[in-house]
Amino acid sequence: MSLKITDDCINCDVCEPECPNGAISQGEEIYVIDPNLCTECVGHYDEPQCQQVCPVDCIPLDETHVESKDELMEKYRKLTGKA
Repeated sequence: MSLKITDDCINCDVCEPECPNGAISQGEEIYVIDPNLCTECVGHYDEPQCQQVCPVDCIPLDETHVESKDELMEKYRKLTGKA
């Protein structure tokens, strides 16, 4: 499942550089996560790094983009070219 950034975001800029897939970018008002690039850090880390550094805890799971760990791993493989 992808992650999302809620309206509680304070634009502190700490999440964007932590994303190994480049899924986080500055939106019109707050940071946003591209669900096509978000793997919840599967393949890179044990936990989503953006959630670890967020000072306001505004990065929950995105219920509209449900994916299993296997699907996230497959997405990671496609994004990185690793078999």
